[in-house]
Amino acid sequence: MVRWIRSNIIDFTGLLIIGLAVYIVSFGSIFQENSSLPLKIPSSFLNLNTIFLSILIEALPFVLIGVVIAGIIQIFVTEEHIERWIPKNKFLAVIMSCVVGALFPACECGIVPIVRRLIAKGVPIFAGVGFLLTGPLINPIVIFSTYMAFGNDWKIAGLRMVLGFFIAIMIALLVAVLFKGNQLKASVTNISIQDSASKKPFLDRFWDMLKHSIDEFFDMGKYLIIGAFFAAAVQVYVSSGALLQISSGLISSTIVMMALAYILSLCSEADAFIGASFKNLFPTTAILGFLIYGPMIDLKNTFMMLSVFRFKFVISLILLITVTVLTTLVLLNGFI
Repeated sequence: MVRWIRSNIIDFTGLLIIGLAVYIVSFGSIFQENSSLPLKIPSSFLNLNTIFLSILIEALPFVLIGVVIAGIIQIFVTEEHIERWIPKNKFLAVIMSCVVGALFPACECGIVPIVRRLIAKGVPIFAGVGFLLTGPLINPIVIFSTYMAFGNDWKIAGLRMVLGFFIAIMIALLVAVLFKGNQLKASVTNISIQDSASKKPFLDRFWDMLKHSIDEFFDMGKYLIIGAFFAAAVQVYVSSGALLQISSGLISSTIVMMALAYILSLCSEADAFIGASFKNLFPTTAILGFLIYGPMIDLKNTFMMLSVFRFKFVISLILLITVTVLTTLVLLNGFI
């Protein structure tokens, strides 16, 4: 009962924040222009709200797609299906999950609820991580947008695809070695799993799928709101000039671009156009750090993952992704 009340309070607060943000963006100029009004809203706060809403508008369609797919998995996919699809061999399971992710058009926000349901249904954590990392990074839409953003040049798009794929495999294999169990929070593990192989009529199962999708949306949506707000606040109040000042060498410039990708929390379908704007300021290796690291992990995605997985696992995964991406790009700099 207490958990239900707390969850509803968080949902209501999130809706209130969005409503307030929309109102301020729509009518905030009135408070600035009319000097007779006692309330003055700083321009930086208006900018924060604009960025906050833009992140939400960009991410929500993909979250909606993700929760619908999660609902389909919950109702129509059985544990027996997953046992047949996932190879017993860990290496083959990782390869298969990365290949499926590479063919699956999903955003880093929308893929979290999908992976959550797959793991709850019995997919090993290392296979779930492979799917989690490649889905937002290498899918056809992302590769084509990267090709367009860099002037119809396949070099960056190809490097992003090939390097991202092998980095995802390495991280998933490391997870297979370092972690046992599904790493889901107890509250997620204990989610009631309906018998998807039941003999219910299709229409009843369809409505069950919709109900699960709606529950999933509100469950994940509040963490998307929190992550989007923090990402917007960092963009407004952290100076990009300070980041540029410390990016003099190869390693430092790559770290700066990876940090920028984490902070900006861009949708992977559109981040290539932002990355292309830095191509005259940073080396190719640093640009690839931006393009590969951002879809794998960013600020808003971190909050969503923290709602699903154990805290220690999320922090360890972030460190694994950061070290693996940075080390791989620096070692291969001479070939890029």
